[in-house]
Amino acid sequence: MSGFSMANNEQQKTNNLYAKANDLSAFIDYQEGSVVSRTLIDKKAGTVTLFAFDEGQGLSEHTAPFDAMVQVLEGEVVVTIAGKPVELKAGEVTIMPANETHALSAKTKFKMLLTMIKS
Repeated sequence: MSGFSMANNEQQKTNNLYAKANDLSAFIDYQEGSVVSRTLIDKKAGTVTLFAFDEGQGLSEHTAPFDAMVQVLEGEVVVTIAGKPVELKAGEVTIMPANETHALSAKTKFKMLLTMIKS
C-alpha cells in the first residue's frame, strides 16, 4: 500500500507542473552517493527528465541515438562530448549530438533538466 501511495504522490507532484509557474529544482532531491532521475514527459517525440547528482557522481561515457540538451539548474558539471570537456554551471546549457560519445561528472552537487528529442 505504501508503494502505491508513494507512486501516486510522485504522479500528483508531476501533475502540479501543468499551467503554472514551477521551480524545477524543487521536484527532485539529492541522495548521498547517488544519481536520482525523474521523468516529467515521456512521449514518442522525446523525453524530459530531471536529474540530481551528488558531488563526484556521474554517467560513464556512452552514446544515444538522439540529440539531447542538458540544462543545469543548480551546481556545476563537466559534460564531455566526443572527448571535449564542457564545463557548465546553473543557467547554462549544451547539446549532446546524436551518436557522439558523452559523459557527465558532477563537480559539485548539481541538478539538470535533460531534454531528448527523438524525431
